[in-house]
Order: sequence, then structure tokens, then C-alpha cells
Amino acid sequence: MKCLRTCLPLLAAVVLALTTEFVANNWLNPRYALLLLYIALNVILVVGLNLINGFTGQFSLGHAGFMAVGAYVSAALTAFHGKAALGALVFLPAAVANGVLLNTALLGGGLAAAVVGVVVGLPTLRLRGDYLAIATLGFGEMVRIVILNLDVVGGATGFGGFPKLTTLFWALVWVWITIAAVKNLVLTVHGRALLAIREDEIAAESVGINTTFYKVSAFVVGAFFAGVAGGLFAHFLLYINPASFDFLKSVELVVMVVLGGMGSLTGSVVAAVVLTVLREYLRVLGAYRLVIYAALLVAMMLIRPTGLLGGKELSWRAIRVRWQRLFKRGAEGRGRSAAA
Repeated sequence: MKCLRTCLPLLAAVVLALTTEFVANNWLNPRYALLLLYIALNVILVVGLNLINGFTGQFSLGHAGFMAVGAYVSAALTAFHGKAALGALVFLPAAVANGVLLNTALLGGGLAAAVVGVVVGLPTLRLRGDYLAIATLGFGEMVRIVILNLDVVGGATGFGGFPKLTTLFWALVWVWITIAAVKNLVLTVHGRALLAIREDEIAAESVGINTTFYKVSAFVVGAFFAGVAGGLFAHFLLYINPASFDFLKSVELVVMVVLGGMGSLTGSVVAAVVLTVLREYLRVLGAYRLVIYAALLVAMMLIRPTGLLGGKELSWRAIRVRWQRLFKRGAEGRGRSAAA
């Protein structure tokens, strides 16, 4: 029974991803298929950032830096070793070989971002509040400047020459992996420690919680998924440059987290969908779209300070209970009408 509960959601996610990609490739306008892919990437990024900012109560402004590390490392792996790897996988169908190569590169990029997360997190997560925000902002800019001066990956001119491996199917599979991993992490003892740190870090320390360890672990997990999202991004566009991972990208992700609700995975998904669609229609405004984001953020803080969903989650159980209540009320109403 336990295996059934575990396997059914995974099977449903795979079937949904395959169905979505089939529909997107055969009946959907390419523009909307591209929009779905960007939504998937932003969901991965925002859910990972929410683990840091929402569930742990830290304030990171350097998430685009981890995305850049993952993008460049995974792109370098396939650009320099992709042909040899595909040659070794020639006995597999092309789609399977591409999937193996893509996910190997994504894991490489994610692990590289996670290692950078440890290196950055150990010193910076001893800071709190505004000081932490400034330190992570500096990290994001440092990554961008290092890449600008790194000739092996093209420097300021950008980096290309790697194969197009990202598909909507794999993007949606990684969305499911990200949400499932973060949700299960939050429900463990480890997750309770993160929530305790968010509520009162001093009190958490006083009861024996190693706050530095738990904060760094949240930072590492968030960095890993940001690196994976960066790899998916790179292997779809086939060309990346440092400008794609600037401070504005980090701000955009923070806005999504705050808009959806700090500590709400459902809110992260909803906000990522809403703001990604909004960005598509505000593209003509360029950087001025951030004015719209800022106005949305101010309005949300005034109307609903906890975000769209606050700390609440949408679950199938809650939907089923609500539906049963509505059905019961409807049946009672019909019964009274018949009696009258």
C-alpha cells in the first residue's frame, strides 16, 4: 500500500508530462508551448528559493547566481563531451540517449551549484536580515562578473555550441521532482527545524538546533534546483550569456515567492504561473516591467501581507473534503425543498 501511494503520484506525473508535451507539439501554438516551458523553469526556481526565503526565513538575493553556475557547467559538459557521450549511447533510441545526456548534465550543473551553495552559505548564513541580503546580492554579481571574464565559456559574448536537449516533458518531470523533494523535506524533522529557525532563530539555538547547519542545508538544496533550472534553460535556448542571470532575475524570483506566500509551495506555483504569463505580455516594456512587479508587490503587501495563499497549501484531500461538504449541503437543501 505504501509503495502504491508512492508510485501512483510518480506515474501520474509522468503521464501528465507526456500528455502535455504531445499536446504542445501537435496542437498548441509554439508561442504557448514556449510559455509553458518558461513557467516550468520558474516553478523550479521559485520552489527552491521558497525553501530558503519562505520556510527557513532567510533572505537571499543571489538565486540567479546559482542558476548561472548550473547553466554554464551543464552547458560546458555537453558542449565539450556531448558528442562522445552520445556516441557511447548509440545503442539507445535517440530520445532516450538525449534524455540520459540531458539529465547527466543537469545533475552535474545542480551539484556544482550545490557545492557553490556550501562555499557561499557557510560564511554568509551567519549573517541575518539586511546583511544577508547584501551578501547574497554580492555573490550573484560576483558570479556574473567571473563569467564575463571567463574566456573558456565565451565571456561577455556568450556561450553556445551545445545540443538542444530540453523538452517540455523533462522540464515538467523536474517540476514534479522539485516540488516532491521540497514538500517531503519540509514534512521531516529536518523541515521542522527549518520552520523553528524561521519563527525564532535564538529560541531554536537554545533548544539545541544547529542553525548554521540547517540554514546551509536549505541553501544547498535551493541552489541545486536553481542549477538544474539553469541547465534546462541553457539546453533549450542553445546560447547563454551573463546578462540572462543579472540582479533583475533574482528580484523577479523574490517577487514570485513573496506574491505567492512565504512558505507555501502552492503559492509559489501560482505566482510563477501568473508572473510568467504577465511577463510575456509586458515584454514590450523591457526592464520597465519591474515597475509593474513593484506595484503588484506593494499592492499585495497592503491587501494581503502574507501573499496569495499565505502559508496554506492546496491538496487533493482538502479539495475532496470541500467537495464533499458542498455536495452534502446541496443534498440537504434538496431534502428540505422536497419536505416542504
